[in-house]
Order: sequence, then C-alpha cells, then structure tokens
Amino acid sequence: MLEQKLKILVVEDEPDQRSLITKMLAANGYQTKGAESVEEAILSIKSELPDLVFSDWKLGQLTGMDLLNYVRREQPDMGFIIATAYGTITHAVDAMQAGADDYLAKPYQRQSLLLAIDKVAKSLVLKRQNRSLTSQLSQQQELVGLVGKAPCMQKVYTRVQRVSATDATVLIGGESGTGKELAARALYQLSDRKNKPFVAINCGAIPENLAEAELFGAEKGAFTGATTLKIGKLEAADGGTIFLDEIGELPLLLQTNLLRFLQEGVISRLGQNGEIKLDVRVIAATHRDLQHEVSEGRFREDLYYRLNVVPIHMPPLRERQEDIGRLVDHFLKLHAGQYNLPPLSLTGDTMKQLLDYSWPGNVRELANRIERFVLLGDEQEMVEELSCQPKTINTTQFTLPETGIEWESFEKNCLEQAMSKHQGNRTKAAKFLGLSYKAFLYRLEKYQLV
Repeated sequence: MLEQKLKILVVEDEPDQRSLITKMLAANGYQTKGAESVEEAILSIKSELPDLVFSDWKLGQLTGMDLLNYVRREQPDMGFIIATAYGTITHAVDAMQAGADDYLAKPYQRQSLLLAIDKVAKSLVLKRQNRSLTSQLSQQQELVGLVGKAPCMQKVYTRVQRVSATDATVLIGGESGTGKELAARALYQLSDRKNKPFVAINCGAIPENLAEAELFGAEKGAFTGATTLKIGKLEAADGGTIFLDEIGELPLLLQTNLLRFLQEGVISRLGQNGEIKLDVRVIAATHRDLQHEVSEGRFREDLYYRLNVVPIHMPPLRERQEDIGRLVDHFLKLHAGQYNLPPLSLTGDTMKQLLDYSWPGNVRELANRIERFVLLGDEQEMVEELSCQPKTINTTQFTLPETGIEWESFEKNCLEQAMSKHQGNRTKAAKFLGLSYKAFLYRLEKYQLV
C-alpha cells in the first residue's frame, strides 16, 4: 500500500516528543525524518522531498504556519498535518484555510495521529491518480492536435473522453487531413487496451484480390503464392484495437465478412474450415458520406449501423478558424524540437494570410507548411504559396439549369479541365479545385484519369 511507504517529515522542537513520534511512525511502516525548526525542515525538504509533513504549530521564532506557507508555495501536492495546542481552534482554522490537509489538537492519542496520516495518505493517492490521468489526457491532446478551443473541437474532446474507456465501435468522419487516425489513437491510448496492439489498415490502399487475406488471414496453400500461414490484421489486433481507415473503400464481399465479425466476434482465415474467436475493438474512419454510399448500393446498410454506434466528426480547419493561431504555435514548437532547431515566429502579416486561407488540406496541410518553414526559415515562400490560392466563385450566384445536370460527367469534365490548365501537374490542379491532394487523386482514379 502506498500509505505504508510514505516518507514523513516530523517537525517538532522538543527532542523527546520528536523522537517518540518518529519511532511510533516507523513502527507502523512509515519512513521518517525529524527536524527541530522551520529552517531545518526547509533544508530537509530541499534535499529529499517527503510525501507528508507533520508539524507542530510553535517552532521557536517561526511557526508551523510559516512552514505550511512555504510548502504550499513550493510543493503544492505535498501532504501537511499540523498539531495545535489545546484551545487554539483559531490556529487550526487558519491552517486549514491556508491549505493544511488536516490538524490535530494537543494532546492527541496515538490512534488519532495514525488515522489522520491514513486519511491524508489516501488523499495523496487520489491526487497522484488525478494528476496522472490529467497528464495522459494532456499528452493525448497534444498527440491528436487537440490544441484548439473552438466549440466544435470541445465536442470532439467530450466524446473521446466519454467513449475511450468502453469497447464501443466508433466511426470517425471528416475530410482528409482533419486528424481521424490521430483521434483513433487517442481513443486507444485512453482506453484499457492501451498496452495491447493497435493495428491500423488503410482499406483503400490494398489490392482487392489480396484484401481478404490481409484483413482475415490465410491458411498455407489457400491461394497461389500462399506458402506460409498468414495472420490477418484482425487476428494481429486480438486483445487490442484495430483501426480501419477509409472503410468506405472496402469491397462488398469483405463488408459481409466484417459484418459477421462485428456480430459474432469470430473470423475464418481464407482456406480455413473452423473459426477463431477474437477480442478486438473496432474503430473505423472515412472521408466519404457513408449514408450516400448506402443509398448508391456501394456500402452495406447493416454494416453502416454496426460501425456507427458512436460517431465522431472531425471538423475541417475552416470551421475552427479561431484555433489556427494556437495550432501554428503548437507546430512551431513541435517541429523546432523535432529537428533540434531554434524556435521561430511568424510576422503579423503572414499570420493574417494563414487566418484568411481556406485550408483545403486541413490541419495536415497546416502542419506540413509550418514544418517546411521551420526547416527552411523561408517565410516569403509560404506567403507566395498562400497568395496563389484560387478565388472561389460565389456559389450563391450559380444556378442549376431547369433540366438538371449529369453530375459525374460535370465532375469529370472539371477534373480534365484542371489537369489541362496546369499541364498535368496534379498538385496545382488539386489546389486550383480547392481539393486536398488525396481527395483529388481519389477522383482521378474514380474516373480513370490517372
């Protein structure tokens, strides 16, 4: 027990009384040191921090209140119990108001002292646990870029905190670059599974003919080239968490298999006759509108509802403009530390352009630009790139024709024109259309323009 290992500093100016208290506490499993004055106690605290100070009120020229004020100023989490003379209740009140954890009125019994120490010891345990949890949350907020205070981000914080300790399936939505994978890692790091595997797989980045083996595994000889047993991503995540990024890209056949796993908690490797029971928490993410995909027949409705138990929406950066300054400061410090470079700052004019920019690539784009600035120190380059942002048309002045349009032909034509206008440069074409590079590539592939 933590309270049996406490280091206690006994501050008492009467040698016999000090010796009696220290021996009694040592006999009950505590580590003890003694001091006869406030000055000696402060020196002792500076050389080796105790967990708790037990001090008499009257200590020569100074008092226990002087020591309490020092402790609360320098070591606010340290336990403090003060002993006051019989009838001096005002001393006890003053001490409690100044931050003492407890007080004892003299003369006190041995049992009263031990009970007071036990109570304060339990309070110290709670303080340390709370500090640890706060530290973990703070670190996780740094990890996922939860630096802002915008109301839309506050909703994200609240939801992550509420569901992280559960095994509920979570579906994270939002545009590319908003931090969906990092939010998934926050859920994992704050969960009871944090010491178990975290396995991430991009469902849109694996060939369709290999997707089943990649996700569910394959027995030796299950297909041509399967010379050994292959453990799938779900099985590798047993006991931990799997993150299915871009779940909207998952082929329909695998959607059926994944639905069965979510319902029954079992999988079958490719070529396997039996079943394997797994304990895996599933977190999925997508930049697509899955409800639209369901209506178009590209995504199973029953799987959508299985995944969408707890939805979390990562807002685009343009909806949390008030956070851009905080994020800039965060990334300046982060990347300066990463590359062991001196900290840099941006001029007011550049910050204004950062605030006015639409950030189609969201937080990822901001982090990338700040990282490049930290490495090169070229603020002018950043300004020139931002000023090249295309001026978007006023959509309120654009009216659809009465006969309607064929959307996919229209979208394909826009892509072709953008590519032609920029001589096939995908980066410039994506910027011209106000799309993130990843979203632009997806559309090129969709219309077979690559």
